[in-house]
Amino acid sequence: MINNEVSNEEVLETKEAKEGNEVNNVGGKIPAKRVDIVSLKMVREGSVLYKNRKVGSPNDAVALIQDFLEDADREKFVVAYLNNRHEPTAIHTVSIGTLSSSLVHPREVMKAAILSNANAILLSHNHPSGWDVNPSDDDINITKRLVEAGKIIGIEILDHVIIGENGKYYSFKEEGRL
Repeated sequence: MINNEVSNEEVLETKEAKEGNEVNNVGGKIPAKRVDIVSLKMVREGSVLYKNRKVGSPNDAVALIQDFLEDADREKFVVAYLNNRHEPTAIHTVSIGTLSSSLVHPREVMKAAILSNANAILLSHNHPSGWDVNPSDDDINITKRLVEAGKIIGIEILDHVIIGENGKYYSFKEEGRL
């Protein structure tokens, strides 16, 4: 019996052999570029139980995120991704920085949001000093950038919560800054 099935790799190799794997250019021939075919997947690293099931207030947000941030000795930026009922579906540590800053880019926040099919996002980070939870200029600027990025792709930023020690926190939503 003859097997007539041909793999994608064999088709590509045959096509390259027929066409050559070089491209004519003004300065001569250059090698063709191989482009990877990829798939993206999220990997669950663990899970936590969240009794409230739904994030409906800044207090709910703090209850969900506080354990990830409260005792950290460096600034951490953690994002909770929520479904359309504002139930958390994923939590991702976007960045671990230094004592006084953490580098955050909208691309990194939104990549996980898209992969987790998020409808909304809850931003959070800590201030390791613990006593001052007021936002810095950088905190305000990254929040604005993330809100704009969210608007472009249709993912709402519900709040940005800064966690301190002993239950202290600052909510952009509560303070009317979101």
